[in-house]
Amino acid sequence: MLLVAPYGRGMSSPPRVEPDSGLVEVADRVWVARRGPHDLVSAVVAGGSGVLVVDTGWSEAAGLDLLAALRRLRRGEPVAVVGTHAHPVHVHGDVALPPGVPVHLHEAVAPELRLRSPDVRTVSSVAAVDLGDRVVEVIHPGRGHTAGDLVVRVPDAEVIVAGDLVRGDGPPSYGPDCWPLEWPGSLDLVLQLLGDSGLALPGHGDPMDRAAVEEQRDGTATVAEAVRELAGRGVPPERALAQGAADGTWPWPGEHLAEAVRRGYAQLPRSARQLPLA
Repeated sequence: MLLVAPYGRGMSSPPRVEPDSGLVEVADRVWVARRGPHDLVSAVVAGGSGVLVVDTGWSEAAGLDLLAALRRLRRGEPVAVVGTHAHPVHVHGDVALPPGVPVHLHEAVAPELRLRSPDVRTVSSVAAVDLGDRVVEVIHPGRGHTAGDLVVRVPDAEVIVAGDLVRGDGPPSYGPDCWPLEWPGSLDLVLQLLGDSGLALPGHGDPMDRAAVEEQRDGTATVAEAVRELAGRGVPPERALAQGAADGTWPWPGEHLAEAVRRGYAQLPRSARQLPLA
């Protein structure tokens, strides 16, 4: 098993975690695995009384595989799980959990997942998981990738598990349930929690430092501002993506932004939209 020195204590850049390399220690008793066809990031945080697991994976088999890997660490049994959001690739592995392990989910998504994870603990804003000699925080920073995004903060290790609010393998993922106008504000809170030298673990791809998170935050702000500006000019939603590309506005290629534009227009108040231009 590959182990690396804890980030933030003598390392000048985030540690590399290769896909399918198993659990890699990226900070004090914090391990990461990049797994499967979606390059999912799962995280394990160990304490004196057991381990916390973040994002178990896309299937029962993926969940069982992760449980087997964490048991090889010999750091105790899972005492809690966090799902960063409700997308199946992140949480369908919960069915592999031993009975009685609580699963923390945001209150916006907990009802739809309760059948898969009967012992659901809903989080509205902040919760804490006591691991014996360390306390891990579970925080809803606001809506962004979904309405039910959660981040996990390990304060003593200077680590944030950010889920799909950021990506380490490309632009943020704007899907059919995203909240593009609120996403920048949610990342502002993530940056506050991260601090100057913290390590962010994205939902997919490699670990990220503060500068990489700031870059994605600024990109989401540009997208949100552009949607407001285009709507204020009277550009209809079906033309907004092409118009923004013609204006040189978008921070990322247009194929990543169709849902950002569609959802952004739908979430604007009517007072922010002008009549469509002829």
